[in-house]
Amino acid sequence: MLISSCSALYFSPGGSTRAVARAVADGIAAESRDIDFSSRAEALAFGERDVVCFAAPVFGGRIPGVFAEALRSVSGNGACAVVLAVYGNRDYDDALLELADCVKARGFRVIAGGAFVARHSMVPEIAAGRPDAADREAMALFGAAVRAKLGADDFTEPALPGKRPYKEYGGVPLHPSANRKRCVKCGKCARECPVGAIPADAPWKTENGKCVTCMHCVFTCPNYARALNPVLLAAVRTKLKKDCAARREPETFI
Repeated sequence: MLISSCSALYFSPGGSTRAVARAVADGIAAESRDIDFSSRAEALAFGERDVVCFAAPVFGGRIPGVFAEALRSVSGNGACAVVLAVYGNRDYDDALLELADCVKARGFRVIAGGAFVARHSMVPEIAAGRPDAADREAMALFGAAVRAKLGADDFTEPALPGKRPYKEYGGVPLHPSANRKRCVKCGKCARECPVGAIPADAPWKTENGKCVTCMHCVFTCPNYARALNPVLLAAVRTKLKKDCAARREPETFI
């Protein structure tokens, strides 16, 4: 297939998922479009000669619900899709399969999938430095393999790991809040929160019922005012370090 356009479309609160999407897209085509759904979605329509790399972080073995909902604004019209799950070295469970199902429902043909490791968003010492050089090489090789598959006019759908019904998402008991002494009420966190969980008139607060603990507010606060509760985080860190002790490697499906 002669590719008309290649796009990287992602939900990336901390930037790692974007890096994976971009690396794979760059391996597929010399030029690609960057589409960030981290803070807002837009109505998009693609065609049969287009290729879209859909990338999502893994939250509790699932893709973020806000991203699944945002994908309803995208129409595939027979375009080819590469699905990418990015996780913090524990497991991606049903996330890759769920993402594939979401984009197929929007009219895309899933031709490849991959799961890649990135630094854990809540406990950054887990998978620190990832994606690393070996991961980036794997992404480039995967992108090249997808390009070769398209060049051979092979649009078969690979078997992807996961189960239906998907793993039940239990939520995260931790939600960032702000140190009021450091918070200068600039409103950046409230404006950029992908789920609107931070009140514009009280940006030091967090509406826990809406928050998905994507950590974007923590990563982007210019005064380092927002953080997770250190006592609760210590307990989570202890458990995660046991579950994530062994290095996980990239997995690709073509």
